[in-house]
Amino acid sequence: MKYPSDIVFTSSVKKVQEENGSRKSYSRMEQYRGWNTKVTPDLVDFLSSIDSFYFGTSNIKGQPYIQHRGGQKGFLKVIDDKHLGFVDFSGNRQYISIGNLNENNKATIFLMHYPSQTRIKLWGTATISNDEEFIESIKDDSYNAKIERAIVFNVKAWDINCRQHIKQRFTAEEIENITKPLKEKIKELELKLQNNNLKK
Repeated sequence: MKYPSDIVFTSSVKKVQEENGSRKSYSRMEQYRGWNTKVTPDLVDFLSSIDSFYFGTSNIKGQPYIQHRGGQKGFLKVIDDKHLGFVDFSGNRQYISIGNLNENNKATIFLMHYPSQTRIKLWGTATISNDEEFIESIKDDSYNAKIERAIVFNVKAWDINCRQHIKQRFTAEEIENITKPLKEKIKELELKLQNNNLKK
């Protein structure tokens, strides 16, 4: 690959970009900025706020599959500047992602942070680990779920997408944190009003 983005910007993709007028701008991007190939401090910080992501694999025939993975914030761990890891919890026991990785190790991770309207895409390869010591090192004891294995993701390229069309969404916990000062202020005002009424 000449550029990191060539991992998905194939000749077919570049042809479509050319036909639709975007190849010139992406060519400049490749030459002057390009996509990241290593885990940066900004990505480390971003991952600390993430409690879910989508994990994409495909079988040897090219049939794609996307699986949701969730846990505590920061459960997608940084191992070093080229590798991420996460524990794989027991689910519906279809094992599609695992079966795909056994015959095709190419994978992608799609991350969304709705409050900041930020999405990050990572491309690379993934391997399955049953090493108990490694699993112990990346698991979160505060999250009560059965762990079946760990997945190690080797980062080949990653990029931040534009924020267009991303609707802001907040978790119940985030809404609670946002509204807590307002609720406390309302209680304070209600108490003042009640005391004033008693004095009349």
